[in-house]
Amino acid sequence: MATASLVREDGSLLSRMDLRVLRLEKLLALVSGLAIFGLMVLAVVSVSGYNFFNIPLPGYVDWIEQAMPLIAFMGISYVMREGAHIRMDMLVGRLKGRALYFVELVSTVLVLILMLLLVWGTWAHFDRSFDFASPLWSRDSSIDIALPLWPAKLLAPVAFSVLCLRLMLQVWGYARAFVTGDAIAVPLIADAALQAKMEAEQMEGEHHGTN
Repeated sequence: MATASLVREDGSLLSRMDLRVLRLEKLLALVSGLAIFGLMVLAVVSVSGYNFFNIPLPGYVDWIEQAMPLIAFMGISYVMREGAHIRMDMLVGRLKGRALYFVELVSTVLVLILMLLLVWGTWAHFDRSFDFASPLWSRDSSIDIALPLWPAKLLAPVAFSVLCLRLMLQVWGYARAFVTGDAIAVPLIADAALQAKMEAEQMEGEHHGTN
């Protein structure tokens, strides 16, 4: 999958909303990347402390558990926007025009329904953990250093809610494309030649940027 975007933009309301949500998605993806970097730092500190001082980082596994939702969920909406998730391109790629937009519309609606259910379920899971009357507002905690678990549990419904917003925009985009034949604010399927061209243009741009 080429890293350059295949999402067309124009000055329509749909495109403007797409770009606004994209700013939030990029911020969440950045947070996810920083979480990965933070775990790398923690790993170095823990291993170094064990090897040189025989004192590993206390609660290292607990911190990993806390960071997992950041890594797993925060970038999911951005990936959806770019069309970089796992797809059945061998089947869908054979479709063109309104047939393609109709199939994408139906599949996006189904995914949206699933994600709305997951928002409801993950919020209920967070609500069972959060309690203002409990120490650190948490009814449960990690095993080693007793970190409250509700912050990690809250990340799932937050990330899934942003994804639902993205899916709503894509439902709008595919429905508009089915009616007008013009796809805006939805990821377009690229064939091998277009992907190679996009990757070459991206590498060329990075080369010029370093000169």
